Amino acid sequence: MSTGLLLSMLAGGCVGLGVALLLGRLLPAHVDLGDALTRLTPSRRTTTVTDTRAADATERVGQWAMAALPTGFWLHTPHRELALLRKPLSRFYGEKLTFAAVGLAGPIAITALYSALGWHLPFVLPAVASLGLAGVLFFIPNYNAVAEAKRARVEFRRALGAYIELVALERTNGSGVRQSMEAAARLGTTPVFEHLDQELARANLSGVAPWSALRDLGDELDLPELHDFADIMRLSGEQGAAVYGQLRSRADLMRNALLGEELAQANTDSERLSIPGSITGIVFMALLLAPALLRLFTHT
Repeated sequence: MSTGLLLSMLAGGCVGLGVALLLGRLLPAHVDLGDALTRLTPSRRTTTVTDTRAADATERVGQWAMAALPTGFWLHTPHRELALLRKPLSRFYGEKLTFAAVGLAGPIAITALYSALGWHLPFVLPAVASLGLAGVLFFIPNYNAVAEAKRARVEFRRALGAYIELVALERTNGSGVRQSMEAAARLGTTPVFEHLDQELARANLSGVAPWSALRDLGDELDLPELHDFADIMRLSGEQGAAVYGQLRSRADLMRNALLGEELAQANTDSERLSIPGSITGIVFMALLLAPALLRLFTHT
């Protein structure tokens, strides 16, 4: 492929991208009702929390994309996972565009290298490879967010068990429901305790009951364990019920559930580790039997 043809491909791709963006701005947009209500509602979603630090290049790209591209361009956004990871939407969208740009430019760069070495590839091959790789890499941030959120949920549940124990101890010291929940959240220094502390502080300033704030947080992050804890604290706050035993029992159940999941994962990992050994044994037996089988078939 000559250098002139490669430059023509790049110029045509840039022109096509510019025309697509222009049409996307001129055509009537199909507004996502859920996303529009989320942006208009003054909520505390962590994916839209402002960050005091300066935005890097990835976030600036994402901010431009949020303002310039239609909502349907992203196809699917894992809002719950991003809220749990506390990752801004601008960074997530910037990562998607960055990954797609790398996928789009990678085959073109390899084609240019081959052309410099004198190897000419068909025109269709780099074009299809660029579009396909860009499409695949476009969804890599989605996969990363889901995988990271899965691990973060486990850590959140583990920290929540310790938080429930601390709330139970605070209640035995005579603290009120709100005071015990806020004091227990301030005792920890992990991101989970900081997250709970911020939610409780926000609920205190807005006049919302702390159990209601944690229940909303459980809906937002898809953590049913927060629902159970919020229900227990609601009974204590509204009816004055003694909840020390219930809190300790709930913390024990969470620890046992996490331990069961870890044991199941350990058994699964052990079974996976036995697969390479089995394959090695089969290959070794095949190498031992191969000469005898070859002689047998040769004589027959």
